[in-house]
Amino acid sequence: MKNFSFSSSTMTAAGAALLLQIALAPAAQAATPENYKIVARYPVTGVEGWDYIAVDSQRSHLFVSRSDHVQVIDTRSGELVANIADTAGVHGVAFAQDLKLGFTSNGRAGTITVFELDSLKTIDTIKDVGAGPDSIMYYPPLQRIYSFNGKDQSVTVVDAVTRKVIAKLPASGQPEFAVGDSLGHVFFNVEDKNEIAVLDAQSSKIVQRWTMPACDGPSGLAIDDAHHRLFSVCGNRKMMVVDAISGKTVATVAIGDRPDAAAFDPASGLVFVSNGGGTLTVVHEDTADKYTVTANLATQKGARTMALDPATHRVYLVSGTFGATPAPTAANPRPHAPLLPDTFNVLVAAPN
Repeated sequence: MKNFSFSSSTMTAAGAALLLQIALAPAAQAATPENYKIVARYPVTGVEGWDYIAVDSQRSHLFVSRSDHVQVIDTRSGELVANIADTAGVHGVAFAQDLKLGFTSNGRAGTITVFELDSLKTIDTIKDVGAGPDSIMYYPPLQRIYSFNGKDQSVTVVDAVTRKVIAKLPASGQPEFAVGDSLGHVFFNVEDKNEIAVLDAQSSKIVQRWTMPACDGPSGLAIDDAHHRLFSVCGNRKMMVVDAISGKTVATVAIGDRPDAAAFDPASGLVFVSNGGGTLTVVHEDTADKYTVTANLATQKGARTMALDPATHRVYLVSGTFGATPAPTAANPRPHAPLLPDTFNVLVAAPN
């Protein structure tokens, strides 16, 4: 993989700040992780399903996708402060802090909703994104939004300033979570190929594909940019640690049942994996190639998605209680168990 260089015309203030932050990152991270426990539960209204959640640390807001709207919750009080409506089939939320904008990927609508982070008001809808937008991320150095579309297995690149689609490319598989680094790359899991794809951000071309033979169905993805390590969460209860330069798998870590999301906290050197079986796996990065599981914290069955607040080091998860699964019918051959009323909640995990 080649290194990435920015020209003066493409480098933004946000990009320069990101590169400076990486350059000044400490070579060694905190050696002793703190123990995590569930410190709060916030009840949330509604019986809709959910997908990704995201934290805006600057405004203490937690965004929870709920079928056709996004609930915005105050992380300090647990109170619902806003609803972002008209987001049919919403999956993910991404933030452009330098632009003070948020973006949602709307799977059924095939659109991206644009809203103001301060007012939480919708200001635009980006159309013709692709079929089934799912994972979404913002890349500050180029001020671009990336939508990873499940139904047509594509990646759409959007200029976050003009809010225009500038490229669309085949993912050649089912794209999942994505992260970016400071060298000009965007990485995303390809779930049905058991691989990580590497996209050159400037050219919007996929330049590498790294197979992970021991990984079955990678979903969650996180990155330690300072040490060039990717953390890919696999359905067979493994987390693959991959060198983000060479693509080599350098470590395999045991995690919980039905994992989905991952996050890395540079300040503590901790990797978090949320497992739908009802645990939060906490892993300490001892060195770039050595990892120790410090806890499998009991959470709640179904708490498979999460978000890390790097400012407070709190981890947020969501789940609820489900009723019995209905019998299949011709109209609904694969019914889902219903979420019971007044059971959906946010779980807050924090260090002691």
